[in-house]
Amino acid sequence: MPPTSRPAGARRTVLRRAAAVSLACAAGALLPAASAFAQNTGAWPSRPVKLIVPYAAGGFADTRARKIAEQLGQRLGQPVVIDNRAGAGGVTGTDAIAKATDGHTFGFGSPAPLVTNPMLMKKMPYDAERDLLPIVLIEEAPLVLSTALNQPFKSVRELVAAGQAKPDTLTYGSSGVGGAHHLSGELLAFQTGTRFVHVPYKGGAPAATDLMGGHLAFMFEMGYAALPAIQSGKVRPLAVSGKQRLKVLPQVPTLDEAGVKGFESYNWLGMIAPAGTPPAVITRLNAAVNEALADPGVRSMIEDSGGVVVGGSPQDYAKFLAAERAKWGPLIRSANITLD
Repeated sequence: MPPTSRPAGARRTVLRRAAAVSLACAAGALLPAASAFAQNTGAWPSRPVKLIVPYAAGGFADTRARKIAEQLGQRLGQPVVIDNRAGAGGVTGTDAIAKATDGHTFGFGSPAPLVTNPMLMKKMPYDAERDLLPIVLIEEAPLVLSTALNQPFKSVRELVAAGQAKPDTLTYGSSGVGGAHHLSGELLAFQTGTRFVHVPYKGGAPAATDLMGGHLAFMFEMGYAALPAIQSGKVRPLAVSGKQRLKVLPQVPTLDEAGVKGFESYNWLGMIAPAGTPPAVITRLNAAVNEALADPGVRSMIEDSGGVVVGGSPQDYAKFLAAERAKWGPLIRSANITLD
């Protein structure tokens, strides 16, 4: 099934240019850092560190943040406190991270507030590329494409073929407009020249319930949320959205393996800093998080719930962000998706 997106060479050129721009912005933001923070970074941290989670307690980002905070406290020699600032799809908390000036407040970044919301919303209180710096990409959490048991599809090819034969008939659910569930469905339609019907819900749980009840044809769902229904045989998994199979679902192919070449979609999590943060602090936090990600307990928490541990340098995270923006921008414009 040939994708309808731009040629591979053109996509690589866009990604290279976007990565260069992102890295240049990051480098530019670091230049005035010394004057922005009147502190001896060699003695950092000199007091407790606060990590803002831009979502409510108990969710995907929060559980990861608290586990990593435990590890960081041991490595930094200061207490690391989690501060949940939910609201506006992650924008409220991310704005608080961007505006922090005390040298000890950082936070977590995810797709909506860092990549897609600036494309979906006309007004943003911060500039995601200019006001924030990448520290480290913590996790890539692929989604699972599952279909209802009352549907005949046993493979992605069969699902796409049915959608192409009868456009605008197959429904898929999501947790709301512009989220990872929704955009993954749009990406599948975009890359296969298929038209599906998006049904947004107020949260992923009610959408998943309707999928199990046979009221939706299919759905992209986070691995940790999809696993119970898959393991109990209430839905049929067709593929995962990452570039590799999940350890918890080794029998389920990737979408690339299933015929949609180059398909990748994640609900990822990273750590970010205000733009004035000195390079020495970024380097120390990056090293501490990478050490935390090597801890067996942290790795198990991520992998056992369908995630993939990443880690790496701030530059790696910057390139990843540039690639995400280059991928989702054309899709959002083509599908005319908006939150306003």
